[in-house]
Amino acid sequence: MPHTSENRATMLDVARLAGVSLKTVSRVVNRESGVSPALVDRVDEAVRRLGYRHNLAASNLRRGQRTASIGVLVQDLSNGYCADVLRAIEDRARAAGVVVLAASTDEDDERERELVDAFIARRTDGLVLMPSGRDLSYLASERAQGLALVMVDRPAAGIETDSVLVNNDEASTDAVADLLARGHRRIAMLGDDPGIFTARERLAGYHRAFREAGVTPDPDLVAMGLRTEQDAYDALAGMLAADAPPTAVFAARNVICLGAVHCLRDRDLNQSVALVGFDEVSVADFVDPKISIVSQDTRTLGERAVEILLSRLDGDTGPVRTDIVPTVMVRRGSGEIAPAHRVPQVQD
Repeated sequence: MPHTSENRATMLDVARLAGVSLKTVSRVVNRESGVSPALVDRVDEAVRRLGYRHNLAASNLRRGQRTASIGVLVQDLSNGYCADVLRAIEDRARAAGVVVLAASTDEDDERERELVDAFIARRTDGLVLMPSGRDLSYLASERAQGLALVMVDRPAAGIETDSVLVNNDEASTDAVADLLARGHRRIAMLGDDPGIFTARERLAGYHRAFREAGVTPDPDLVAMGLRTEQDAYDALAGMLAADAPPTAVFAARNVICLGAVHCLRDRDLNQSVALVGFDEVSVADFVDPKISIVSQDTRTLGERAVEILLSRLDGDTGPVRTDIVPTVMVRRGSGEIAPAHRVPQVQD
């Protein structure tokens, strides 16, 4: 039976179970040459049965060397926002002579953990995570053993570690408040899974804007758990078909915003229903009107995450830090559309 984190299997345990020497186990787990295939199989089977995880960080320290590589896990490498953050990480790491290995978690907790294990097994010096897992406490022992960790876009649950985030709540509050100030009252909220930190914070900002304006939002205009462009399209289509449709839309993620763009265009409502997105949208500059967005500084997010990681690898033992990178409201036209029937302006 695999050992728990409180009673972790040791290299000696593996050696005893496999019936080999400690030196043989060390050579196998470090993938050194000179060990027969039969012995490799015996050691690997013992590792699997015991749930042994090699302390690669400590091993590298004993050798006085690093691999000069870091692992990066983002939600989806094909997503423009994730790709931009990754590029910034890669550029900054490359300048420091560090190689970046990257993968997508697809918001799957099990996939995330498998990938984390794979990166650790490949001796990456540290990890930058856009965490999907609801509980990352399993990383506490790795962190204690020398693995550098920095979260980007979202903080980690279950473990205290450095994070680089944006002001999701405040930015969403400002975006929705701007729509309210233009006279909108029926503002649709299209968001991701509220179990995700960013989605939850953006929903909180939506409600805060209404609360501060003294206006009660219609719960029928709030659709969360939208994972795809089609999800967003369908949710908005249902709202637009209702007796009292929204006059404005706050799309709290770039993929969701893209679904909203297509839905409005298909109904010839892109000139009459206001739309504000969160994150850059691939078609933002190519539709009429152009899409207004809350823009995140992906360059700073990525660069700062790597800089903190490198400082930890260089021996920085200071307190855990959370850096907040400001967002910018980019007004291009779609968010400035007034409702067809104006109501009194929100007072400052």
